[in-house]
Amino acid sequence: MVETEEVAGSVNPIGDRLKAAREAKGISLDDLAAQTRIPIRHLEHIEQGSWDALPAITYSVGFARTYANAVGLDGNAIGAELREELGATRTEPAAAVHYEPADPARVPPKSLALILAVVAIILVAAYLIWRSGAIDGTGVDESQLSGVETAVPAEQNVQAPVQAAPTQSAQPSGPVVLTATEEVWLRVYEAGGARLYEATMQPGQTYEVPATATRPQILTGKPQAVKVTIGGTEVPPLGEPERTISDVSLLAADLIARDTPPAATDPAGQGANPAVPAAGPNGL
Repeated sequence: MVETEEVAGSVNPIGDRLKAAREAKGISLDDLAAQTRIPIRHLEHIEQGSWDALPAITYSVGFARTYANAVGLDGNAIGAELREELGATRTEPAAAVHYEPADPARVPPKSLALILAVVAIILVAAYLIWRSGAIDGTGVDESQLSGVETAVPAEQNVQAPVQAAPTQSAQPSGPVVLTATEEVWLRVYEAGGARLYEATMQPGQTYEVPATATRPQILTGKPQAVKVTIGGTEVPPLGEPERTISDVSLLAADLIARDTPPAATDPAGQGANPAVPAAGPNGL
């Protein structure tokens, strides 16, 4: 068991104890970051007692608890002690809710929203015309309304395929290369197999994924610091900034698939005409 007694007069008792426990077990910060999936800079803040540098009190307590468990200390006791030290007992604000990025395949196309907006405008216009005729006693010819109702959807049916037709660009080909834009630790490995590469890369340093790799994947806590290119063509980031990613494929085909927009659908036949019969003098 690692000795956890505080040093007399220490201004950072919790951070010092955690660091001492880590060093006693011979665990490096890189190994601890890979094990706990906590960014190295946060681990350094914990050891230094720089709690204000962490996102919030909730994160401070949670990171310290995970750190303690990883080095053989009582995580719950460390968390409770830190919470009391930071004065967060019963006053800590609720943790922010994190929302995952929306799936583009589930987002309705803009053309469908435009058609629904046009139909809504037609319904309002039809109601106003009927209302005006009912007030002044002139009445409204239904054939006039039907002409107004069908004219705009017919135009939308012609324009919708033009908006939905995506332009296919040439797909990049060539070796997959990782380039560090800032200091970043990462590991490249075969899925369920051997480790291909692991290092703390410096800005400008590159690593080319072997062409012989069958299912190469990556683990890192700073995906925004890794630029990925295929044959010299840059692809989108591997994940959100400051969020640890793992088991992300580095195969060129998978990287290209992540950047390919979902197949467009023709919304012209989806509910545009069925909504029209609801508009009319007798239907309002």
